[in-house]
Amino acid sequence: MPLRNKQKLGDLLKQSGLLTEEEILDTLQNKKDGQKLGDALLERGFITEQQLLEVLELQLGIPSVSLYRYPIDKELTSLVPREMAQRNVLIPLNQKEHTITVAMNDPMDYFAIDDLELSTGFQIKPVIASKDDILQAINKYYDLEDFSLKEGEEELSEDAPAIRIMDQILQTGVHLRASDIHIDPAEDCLSVRYRVDGILHKDRTVPKRLQNSLIARTKILADLNITETRLPQDGRIRLAVDEKPIDLRISILPTVFGEKVVIRILDLSNVLKKLSELDFSEDNYQKYQKLIQQPSGLILLTGPTGSGKTSTLYSSIHQLNKENVNIITVEDPVEYQLEGVNQVQVRSSVGLTFAAGLRSILRQDPNIIMVGEIRDTETAEIAIRASLTGHMVFSTLHTNSAIAAIPRLFDMKIEPYLVVSSLSGIMAQRLVKRICKDCKQSREVTRMEKDLFEKHGVEINEIQEGKGCNSCRQTGYKGRTALQELLVIDDSIRQYMMNNNSLTELKHYLKANGMKFLIDDGLLKVKKGITTLEEVLRVASEE
Repeated sequence: MPLRNKQKLGDLLKQSGLLTEEEILDTLQNKKDGQKLGDALLERGFITEQQLLEVLELQLGIPSVSLYRYPIDKELTSLVPREMAQRNVLIPLNQKEHTITVAMNDPMDYFAIDDLELSTGFQIKPVIASKDDILQAINKYYDLEDFSLKEGEEELSEDAPAIRIMDQILQTGVHLRASDIHIDPAEDCLSVRYRVDGILHKDRTVPKRLQNSLIARTKILADLNITETRLPQDGRIRLAVDEKPIDLRISILPTVFGEKVVIRILDLSNVLKKLSELDFSEDNYQKYQKLIQQPSGLILLTGPTGSGKTSTLYSSIHQLNKENVNIITVEDPVEYQLEGVNQVQVRSSVGLTFAAGLRSILRQDPNIIMVGEIRDTETAEIAIRASLTGHMVFSTLHTNSAIAAIPRLFDMKIEPYLVVSSLSGIMAQRLVKRICKDCKQSREVTRMEKDLFEKHGVEINEIQEGKGCNSCRQTGYKGRTALQELLVIDDSIRQYMMNNNSLTELKHYLKANGMKFLIDDGLLKVKKGITTLEEVLRVASEE
């Protein structure tokens, strides 16, 4: 066995000048039990994964690889059990004579290397790969064992692979940070797709013969009727995937080739963020904090489906959730179950509509009420009257901008004076893709871009973009962030609303008084290097 120069990660990071002694010691003292130093540093944002890989590559002389399109020898998976590969975040790549090349997230995990050498009888040559890369490769290549059933044992063991495949599909979804998993039946196979950062990617296909057992497995998990295949069904389940609490919302729809399954992944660690972690601009953050601390009033969040309204609502409620406050919500569906909050699920089939639920809530002595969505006049009227009788009411509305929410409420045949006196604030929100931190690079702005920024009062000379790397699967983007525009209703705006001024006049007035619209917030985030101009213009109009 070769002698190894067993260095410590902290020393390597100090030598490279990326971190100070204090930062490393502080992280060591505050990290969770059993957590590796590298993971703790990433979690606290002291370094990016790419920086960590580069330091290891440079200091240890170990090459790094991208597994995204790497030719992995599938035969080697039989030498390293899946459980060991997952626990130590490693995967065997190829074998030459007496040496196996193994991709490791932590090539300084000498215990894991020694274990591998003992269990396989080969020498181990580590190369470095990112954690997500390795976990996705494990899910992809260890699946193949499950599909290679011999004809004779097909009947006997169909349920076992279905259980394993379902677990792997969910694990991959969590590793990819997908918001939805689509299992689509075709004529001769099942395709599995993941929605990551708002875009669907096809990941794999599953043999058609496993379709029934895989869908039955999904129904069992969500406590649905296995025998019903002709009608749509909806269910939910909470489980731990890789020790993370995950809520799954499952929707099953009969199609020509069988039942299609869509699983919405609701990652509880993502949604229960503090408001300070939601990428508000400094100005919007201060205003929104002041707004939600008021004892009463109606606060509306607007934007299309999938614009992060629910996450912002839950973060607001999470912050206000104290034991001396009674918070009741009425939602369809209840997306996340929050401790200490009374959540009511709408059931229109038995007459429990938003309006009926809201009426009953008012008899439950609430301080704060959240209505999932204002869909009709009745709900809007009760929500508005509740806010006028000393309650803080949060809700959402599907409009394109903050200002557009005002005429929408008028259109619902609600007395203008009620709308005007109840509204405290309206926030419009959109999600845009974040530039990948690991391959971010600068370039000069073009004349056209400079003109656009100057038109909105922003000085800029260079712009950031992602060039594409292993970490972001060559897209240049990783993760998403929100753009917001916040309209705080004051007396002068109430006057404007009561005088039936047009939206254009109101917009000019707000602009003159310094309100930042979605486009303004977006351009500031482009200047800070958070997102790209292309992404901002995709969701916000220039006017």
